[in-house]
Amino acid sequence: MPHLTTSPRHPRRVRRPAAILAATLVAAVLSSGTAGNPAAAAKAAEPDTAALAATLATQRLAWEPCGLPDVDAEDEAQLRLACATVTVPRDWHNPGDGKTIQVRISRTVASGSDRKGILLVNPGGPGGSGLSLAPYVARSAPALAEHYDVIGFDPRGVGQSTPLLCTVTYRDTDNTNDLITRANVAGCRSTDLTKYITTEQTTYDMDFIRVLLGEHKLNYLGYSYGTWLGTWYAATFGSRTDRMVLDSVAAVGSPTLQETWDLQPFTRDRAFQEQLLPYMARHDDLYGRGTDPMKIREMFERAGGTRVGMGPFMFGWFILGALYDTQNYPVAAAAVNTVIQYYEEWNGWTPEQILTAASAKLRTAPGVTADGRAYVEQARVSAEAALKTQRDRAQLVQAADEYTYDIDYVFEVIRCQDGQWNDSVAYWNAFSRRLTRDAPLVAPYLQNPPACAYWPTSNRMPTFDRKTFPKVLMLQDELDVATAYEGALAASKKLPGASMISVDNEGSHGVFPYYTPCVDDPVYAFLLDGRLPAQTYTGCQAVPLPGETAVFEVGGKLTGKGTVRTRLITDEMRAANRMLKRMLRTEPGPSYPE
Repeated sequence: MPHLTTSPRHPRRVRRPAAILAATLVAAVLSSGTAGNPAAAAKAAEPDTAALAATLATQRLAWEPCGLPDVDAEDEAQLRLACATVTVPRDWHNPGDGKTIQVRISRTVASGSDRKGILLVNPGGPGGSGLSLAPYVARSAPALAEHYDVIGFDPRGVGQSTPLLCTVTYRDTDNTNDLITRANVAGCRSTDLTKYITTEQTTYDMDFIRVLLGEHKLNYLGYSYGTWLGTWYAATFGSRTDRMVLDSVAAVGSPTLQETWDLQPFTRDRAFQEQLLPYMARHDDLYGRGTDPMKIREMFERAGGTRVGMGPFMFGWFILGALYDTQNYPVAAAAVNTVIQYYEEWNGWTPEQILTAASAKLRTAPGVTADGRAYVEQARVSAEAALKTQRDRAQLVQAADEYTYDIDYVFEVIRCQDGQWNDSVAYWNAFSRRLTRDAPLVAPYLQNPPACAYWPTSNRMPTFDRKTFPKVLMLQDELDVATAYEGALAASKKLPGASMISVDNEGSHGVFPYYTPCVDDPVYAFLLDGRLPAQTYTGCQAVPLPGETAVFEVGGKLTGKGTVRTRLITDEMRAANRMLKRMLRTEPGPSYPE
């Protein structure tokens, strides 16, 4: 495989807090009454949150220590980190009813004399806690922390803000994924707070935070779903939006979030086949599986792949999460190797037994660093909590014909209520057949129809007004497994005045800071001086993967126009899918649908 550059590995990239990823992973591994929608109506005057909030606009914020577990006392003091609670109307479209909820915010204070304002940050999700993101940005991008107060927040319904828990009643006959999904949706839609946990309502909260901090305009850095949130804010509060960076971009030009999630199965199969397996093949000295990526895929599939045996558990809890960050590729490769090596020995083990044995194996696997071991521990704790929840619910089922359970369903609540998804069961059945054919690695994890198919809503993102929509800088990795490059590129053509930086041959979800001048310098130029790149599209090269000094060409290639020419379903993916199809037809096991 050709390599492009030889260069030292960049400084270790400090990744965003682990909680940012949790909602996405839970949804991959294992929603409210319809709110009114002024945003979808005829273009109205820009909302005045200070006037809408009435006496709440006079509240004084009480700053206090945050006590965040991933921020030590030295950093807290150096960044002058503090947290406060903001009281907001429960319903910004009816603030006069007097009902309120709370939103928890964090703040680092600009260290320099040339303060430029506030930089509000959001980690994504939907439903990601953002309190820790403010100190993360301040530590990893000190040039920004010098000039901005960096503001993080837990959106309404999340974390230390007023939480949303849906009370769901299950019957003992709810014994399929589809029936459980329907019960979850019914329980959530009957929970009173649910209808107010939407992106639209959160954008009003964001603007009210701006008001209480005494700022005329809001600057913004959003990751993943945070790009959807930021775009919605800019479309609603155009005159109040200054500089906006959208990192790992959802399909923000679409009327709903469905397109973003519809693309994910293919991007995950693509990253696995196009980048992870070639990485393993280049390191036969560590994994001993030969130098042919397709042969490694065949060994993985003969061990059950993601269909049977221990593979589904290992992929769901150790491999998929590692695909979100190429720094964790040694863990992902070791997990694939573990499935190949131990599938006969571990088949028949309980998930708890697999979890204990796998965690020990991965912590001591070749090439796994201290950061990798931390990732393994995080995955172990998350898996252990999920298994405990399953056990608890199983006991409730055995004890009664009907039982009630409180669930955290914010992830589904927000993405389902932000715009109407396809509600045709026939459509989702056809989509499932397509996944089985074109994305068979991830297809077993995806439940169709999704919750959003059962969730009617009239909400939709406001249209973009070219006269008021701000300039935007977009960042996107080519092989991002959560927000597809294809969706981001399409969005760049729909957002007025957008510029886009593409990182070829990079597979991480979340770009900035990347610690290369090509990627980071334009971000600093824009946020600090308001200067966008001269060209609409800028192409940058990735840095080497862990343990390597060269960058290898995978997926598509940079064009002279600064974009990446790539395919959602590549030739390598098609070859792997044909190989799996032949295997399942000729060997005992599950049949492979036409």
